[in-house]
Amino acid sequence: MVKPVIAIVGRPNVGKSTIFNRIVGERISIVEDIPGVTRDRIYSSGEWLTHDFNVIDTGGIDIGDEPFLEQIRQQAEVAIDEADVIIFLTNGREGVTAADEEVAKILYRSKKPVVLAVNKIDNPEMRDQIYDFYSLGFGEPIPISGAHGLGLGDLLDEAARHFPKTKPIEYGEDVVKFSLIGRPNVGKSSLVNAILGEERVIVSDIAGTTRDAVDSPYTFNGGKYVIIDTAGIRKKGKVYETTEKYSVLRALRAIERSDVVLVVINAEEGIIEQDKKIAGYAHEAGRAIVIVVNKWDAIEKDEKTMKELEHKIREHFLFLSYAPIVFLSAKTKKRIHTLLPMINTASENHSLRVETSVLNDVIMDAVAMNPTPTDNGRRLKIYYTTQVAVKPPTFVVFVNEPELLHFSYERFLENRIRDAFGFEGTPIKIYARERK
Repeated sequence: MVKPVIAIVGRPNVGKSTIFNRIVGERISIVEDIPGVTRDRIYSSGEWLTHDFNVIDTGGIDIGDEPFLEQIRQQAEVAIDEADVIIFLTNGREGVTAADEEVAKILYRSKKPVVLAVNKIDNPEMRDQIYDFYSLGFGEPIPISGAHGLGLGDLLDEAARHFPKTKPIEYGEDVVKFSLIGRPNVGKSSLVNAILGEERVIVSDIAGTTRDAVDSPYTFNGGKYVIIDTAGIRKKGKVYETTEKYSVLRALRAIERSDVVLVVINAEEGIIEQDKKIAGYAHEAGRAIVIVVNKWDAIEKDEKTMKELEHKIREHFLFLSYAPIVFLSAKTKKRIHTLLPMINTASENHSLRVETSVLNDVIMDAVAMNPTPTDNGRRLKIYYTTQVAVKPPTFVVFVNEPELLHFSYERFLENRIRDAFGFEGTPIKIYARERK
């Protein structure tokens, strides 16, 4: 299910990040606690009543050395491109400023739904300060306080009223949906064309459910597939060319709709931090993942080159130890035949369900091999384990005290499960529950 997107826009110092953290219900840190994952704090998920949605904090992205008003304009334009609903945030203590009016002009031309919020209205006596904001032309301003969490319910009620009513395209269970994500210029468009055997995106494309993806259904050897292509529609413009963080926003909806995500890396340029950020979102979303090293034809190599680059990728992508790596060239189509079998394997493992009795035999053997940890004289007891979901495979371990299942022992159990059942290409999740 594709979630609607809310973007928070406004000039600096109006409290965008505070409201962002309030809406998503947590303080988003720069560094994720999964080893090897670094994460921008500009994007997260939220929920309100029956609605699940994603939130963008445009102020969390540094445009660079652009002049003050130019930065505001660029951030607003990105929000217009990426969001379904825009929260226009202002500062009630300072009143309407010239920068607010500049943002208003841009948003007014966008034709996107805009909800006007006046922040820092910390008590009822300050509500008279919102009336000046009617002049911005977006109807009734909603008074809120990020510091105290006041008025956010009214704000989200109004934002939810504007969520898209259209339903996403549904495909059958036998269709494997996969997307290609990665930085600009890693060869995503060329790879799509190589897979499809076309020199362009095929004419019969179905328009996707978002403004930034095209679905390309096709069949191969009796298998049914849909490529969710974000590559061919990347915006041409200064913001997208100079600020790589926005390529994450480009990929997010495609990730949500995919079963398998291809993380495409440019063999010529190697790995940079942005590759890890984009892959981190796919991992957190629980999607099956295949790492694709493209432009393999463009580098000088000997018999050691592939092993050395694979080792380097494993070092950088510690959190993707389960993801297979495919080396190929979209340009020459060399090794392109190795990709689809790997996609199939990852997709099958993503949906794999194991028998409870066999699973518990594996867990008990693991405990016998490596006894459970103790903490202050208390020992973890594992009673039984069951698989509760697929896509990704999810396991619940019933124990005496969940807090005794330390991260290191959880990782040990995951490795034993992988040794027994494979699960190549898919993350697996393990949760501890107290047995009642």
